[in-house]
Amino acid sequence: MISKEEVLVVAAIPPELERRLTADFHLRKIRPEETETLPHRVVLTTSMAGIDADLMERLPNLELIACNGTGLERIDVDAATARGISVCNTPNAVVDDTADFAIGLIYATVRRLVEGDRFVRSGRWRTERMTTSRRVSSRRLGIVGLGKIGKVVAARAAALGMEVSYTARSAKPELPYRFVGDVVDLARVVDVLILCCPGGAETANLVDAQVLAALGPEGILINISRGSVVDEPALIAALEARTIAGAGLDVFAQEPEIDERFFALPNVVLEPHYAAVTLETRYDMADTLHAAIAAHLHSSLS
Repeated sequence: MISKEEVLVVAAIPPELERRLTADFHLRKIRPEETETLPHRVVLTTSMAGIDADLMERLPNLELIACNGTGLERIDVDAATARGISVCNTPNAVVDDTADFAIGLIYATVRRLVEGDRFVRSGRWRTERMTTSRRVSSRRLGIVGLGKIGKVVAARAAALGMEVSYTARSAKPELPYRFVGDVVDLARVVDVLILCCPGGAETANLVDAQVLAALGPEGILINISRGSVVDEPALIAALEARTIAGAGLDVFAQEPEIDERFFALPNVVLEPHYAAVTLETRYDMADTLHAAIAAHLHSSLS
């Protein structure tokens, strides 16, 4: 392995990743808006920060973009491909914890766990009783996107006794779940709709007013994918009017500056893009990126 080569860092990274990389590499941190030309062969970013073609142009020797995270929609992959720049990310590291979190949001919304916590803390239990919640094990779950995370969510939900259906680019006949070709049709036949699809232009505002209307007044939306997948004004309107029962959201269109109208809604659970934020996942991501950077630098000099 090449020791103490300098890696350019263009985004805030977790301390676990920084410690792992500084054992073998120098890290130079810059702000993306800096304009100097830089000699680095490897740049480190995150899914939330990304890297655009302009920044790549200031890195004439760039060979590898290492991304801490799963999503690549904020990385100009076309520009990287045109220049022969490799891109690596960490999709496998986040699967289990994100799927766990999805199941947690199902319980938090269907069984109203967060709402119950607020009920007790506010002192209302002394004089009131909460109205009923719903049973999880008999709910019909619809999954939008049956990739790595979606498949694990499906398996765990089925083990809980949920009836699982899904929509995706194509049917997966090897799996024991019902395929529904259209997201509106899927929303119409499920109680809980969970988003496990990637972000980007293809899925922007995929869940709109029509989908929410199909989900209906007993339906719940869970989003662990990207905020861009949901038409947020339409979702807020549905939550305010209770034309859907509730939502559990880990991602938003503008993070962390989310629409403050969410704060007044008792029927939504809000999380700070937290699904994969466990110590175990962060160590796995750090190991994955360290290995990818080391392997690239080693192979380029072999």
